Amino acid sequence: MTLDQLLTLLVLATVVAALVWDKVRADVAALSGAAFLLITGVVRPVEVQSAFASPAIMALASLFVIAYALELSGLLDRAIVLGVNLCKRMGSKGIWLLLTMIGCASCFLNSTPIVVLGAPVIRDIAQSLGQSPKRYLMPLSYITVLTGCCTLIGTSTNLLVDDMARVAGQPRFGFFEITPVGLPVAIVGGLYLLLVSGHMLGRPEEKTQSHPKAIDPHAIHSAQVGDATLFAKPRILHPRKAALAAGIFVGVITLAALNVAPIAATALTGAVLLILLRVISPDEAYAGLKPEILILIAGMVVIGIAMDQSGLASQASELLIASVEGLSPLVALIVLYGVTMVLTELLSNATVAVLVTPVAVALADSLGVSPRPFLIAVMMAASAAFATPFGYQTNVIVYQMAGYRYMDFVRVGLPLNLITFAVAIVAIQSAFPF
Repeated sequence: MTLDQLLTLLVLATVVAALVWDKVRADVAALSGAAFLLITGVVRPVEVQSAFASPAIMALASLFVIAYALELSGLLDRAIVLGVNLCKRMGSKGIWLLLTMIGCASCFLNSTPIVVLGAPVIRDIAQSLGQSPKRYLMPLSYITVLTGCCTLIGTSTNLLVDDMARVAGQPRFGFFEITPVGLPVAIVGGLYLLLVSGHMLGRPEEKTQSHPKAIDPHAIHSAQVGDATLFAKPRILHPRKAALAAGIFVGVITLAALNVAPIAATALTGAVLLILLRVISPDEAYAGLKPEILILIAGMVVIGIAMDQSGLASQASELLIASVEGLSPLVALIVLYGVTMVLTELLSNATVAVLVTPVAVALADSLGVSPRPFLIAVMMAASAAFATPFGYQTNVIVYQMAGYRYMDFVRVGLPLNLITFAVAIVAIQSAFPF
């Protein structure tokens, strides 16, 4: 093992330990690792610069600005008011319909702000109907994660895998290319939640007796950054700003979906237009950037580059390849999905995406098959963190708000992990032949 490989392995182990130890913020841990690799010469400044200027970072930053503009315009609040009125007329069926609508929004917007905005609403509606919020808040988190897997921009994991695959010489993913896999996974997962969550988390007639807990900022697992402590303040609807923000958002998605331009280009253009049209001020745009998420991803990309250039990634690939030697591509795909799914319950989805994507490409090359099925397996499995309250930031939000126990997530989430695992493998086989 070379010195560069030893240093990269040391940084990787230290960053992972910091994430598991949960005493250091995830973005600080990732940035510290990147700085160490830079100062020791494992990576060059130009490579660090490329990580911070990657299309995934640009797309995410721009989408954060657009989402914040939609929130500030009062459009999201107005949509929630309409949802509340619907639930009052339809009862518990209305809540599930509202969850479905929120899930559809999560196909195109980051799940964390959606859950931050929607969780208090779902909680209050459930209490007004005399039902336990526990029956609906965990499904809210799970549904936004599931539907986020339906499009390229539904979750940062998809964008990051796409970016790392491009570095490995693979063509970029189309906007809806993963939909044939993500959609059946979301539908089957949603049906499971509809049918069993009520029995596992509280009967429909169960009334809540306890007051909702306030979210403790120190309880947020640092491996999954995102400010879940502040729920959105009520916003007055500004019709002009709301119309412009919605129109620009639809335009960004449409142009990217039609492959007129990459999502990074359309999203950046949309964010700049929002500023030029005074829908959002420059200071407000900066406030909506969520730098802690961007820094975490960029830092992990630097570590991924170091793994690739030092040869550490190829050695890890060889170990995985040796473990599936003589087996079919399908078995190799199942093993890769399982390993990724277990890792993402322990680490952040960004960390897992960076670590496993190069391995997935090398594994496919060793088998002489298309890397596409393996890359999509990483996208799905790296977001499938249902079995613990700390696997995904939205889980933490509802965990604190509803007062769930740790085992509640195991009882409901572990079967969901296994169900989505099976559906994803079948869908990948059907839509992306080896």
